[in-house]
Amino acid sequence: MTDTSSAIDVVRPLLRVRQIRDFTPDPLSEAELEAITEVGRWSGSSRNTQPWRFIVIRDEATIRKIAELGQPQTRSLTTATAAVAIALPSDPKKAVSFAYDDGRAAERMLIAASFLGLGAAIAWIVPDVRTAIGELLDLPDDWVVRTIVALGHPTAAAKRPKAAPGTARRPREEAVFEGRWPKS
Repeated sequence: MTDTSSAIDVVRPLLRVRQIRDFTPDPLSEAELEAITEVGRWSGSSRNTQPWRFIVIRDEATIRKIAELGQPQTRSLTTATAAVAIALPSDPKKAVSFAYDDGRAAERMLIAASFLGLGAAIAWIVPDVRTAIGELLDLPDDWVVRTIVALGHPTAAAKRPKAAPGTARRPREEAVFEGRWPKS
């Protein structure tokens, strides 16, 4: 494409993806959960190692317990009707690579949820509660969950814009540089 406006129009759906942290009580369908986890499963990974395993959580008591344990980073789980925990081997030698793979899968599942008209948020599991959450999810000792994708149908309030049009991001000239860092 040579026309800038048509190129931006093609990627516009990606510009509209955002975190949703407030959900209605309506459950997700099996098809929606399968589609979202397939996107996670098909995400790229370093050297195609596919180190993650995805745990689909539908039990409301488990989701709320994780929300309680991990506050404030897990606040999106207080109303989520489903969640996907991304489990990774706890190999310290591969922590950076796994963090990259974890982030790619989580972001793609967030995008998939948005494309399905659902809401999603990425909840970070801080180190001091990972063991407790691992026990809740019956993880083997050599696996860890650092990221959980909260899922649900967004409430009307959650769908409303949080910022005035054109103010949600830094101006382009402050964020995108050509060739090198600008001189002061």
